[in-house]
Amino acid sequence: MSYSILSNDERPVEFIEQMITRVESVMIGKRDAILKTFLAMLSGGHVLIEDVPGVGKTMLVRAVAQSIGCSFQRIQFTPDVLPSDITGVSVYNPATLQFEYRSGPLMANLVLADEINRTSPRTQSALLEAMEERRVTVDGVTRRLPEPFILLATQNPLDFEGTYRLPEAQLDRFLLRIKLGFPDPMQEVELLNRMQQLHPIDSLRPIVMAEDIVRMQREVRAVHVDEAIKHYMVLIAQSTRAHADIALGVSPRASLAWMRAAQAHAYMHGRAYVVPDDAKETAMAVLAHRLVLSPQARMMGVPGEELLAHLIGQAPVPMFRSESGARRG
Repeated sequence: MSYSILSNDERPVEFIEQMITRVESVMIGKRDAILKTFLAMLSGGHVLIEDVPGVGKTMLVRAVAQSIGCSFQRIQFTPDVLPSDITGVSVYNPATLQFEYRSGPLMANLVLADEINRTSPRTQSALLEAMEERRVTVDGVTRRLPEPFILLATQNPLDFEGTYRLPEAQLDRFLLRIKLGFPDPMQEVELLNRMQQLHPIDSLRPIVMAEDIVRMQREVRAVHVDEAIKHYMVLIAQSTRAHADIALGVSPRASLAWMRAAQAHAYMHGRAYVVPDDAKETAMAVLAHRLVLSPQARMMGVPGEELLAHLIGQAPVPMFRSESGARRG
């Protein structure tokens, strides 16, 4: 039986911090990645976790899933996975003389797409409708995905054997991309100590339920964004489209995703309005993976993150009045 842990007079920020702390007990030294994962979740967006094997990409998703009381499914992507393996299939029932829909693993609140770039482009395309429109179409019948629906995908670097490059249309549907990196020596020793006898993930219990996440997502969308900050975001987005070293700048979908992420960042800090720092703190994770550099820039090894940081640094920081009337910049 489902129930809501949060009551109307309780502060969601406190529960968000509890979720982050619990996941951090499993993912030692990865607080920034955990923060960004929950930020995407509150924004209603999807996450691409990109890094080498063995640094905890899958473990991060499992820990996040166990901190929330919702349905969870895992898809292990391989070259032979078909679209019907993830969206579901219609099966003929001789007893009723009708076709019945057997749901696929996408019909869950939280879906782990493990090693997403190891499957074929045909199967990749089956995810596009689910990621953007929160629905799947099987045999001409469209079905809504449950709320909330969040895809957390892991990806190995593109130069690894047996990987496919994700199409730009799919990359644009990920709210943000994060990297975990290797732990430092002290963190790795602590990891060995904690997992010597019992894995910490076995003791994780839900902090909130699925309906609480939906409620917080609605509250995030109500966070005020001043017109000056919207113009600031659009200015940076347009500058990526006009830069000589960028063949494809960020899309309007990216601008919207950036605003949602900034709203969630403000919400996680207990504010009902966005400040410029919310936009700055989320810009790199939301925008960098959407840039397509020109052939000349790729040949010269120019990092997309470096170009984006330069464009953000050039944009004038807006000044505006918060709801309290104080000037902020």
